[in-house]
Amino acid sequence: MAQLKPSNYYYDICRRNIRKYRLEKKMTQQQLADASELSAHFISEIESKVKNKTFSLETVGRIADALQISIDKLLKEK
Repeated sequence: MAQLKPSNYYYDICRRNIRKYRLEKKMTQQQLADASELSAHFISEIESKVKNKTFSLETVGRIADALQISIDKLLKEK
């Protein structure tokens, strides 16, 4: 039987990838927030390693659309 990952494991992957692709696109958190119709504060919390903020699949989709990438890129491990 496969061992289960810690509860925040997949959030951490997604969190790192959001930041990575945002920086690659040379976007600020505010620009990503505006493009995804989310608040800059929420984007900041999502990217924060300390806050451990959870977020919905809809949020991931909005961010992927705003970054103009496929949603699977935000879920891929390195």
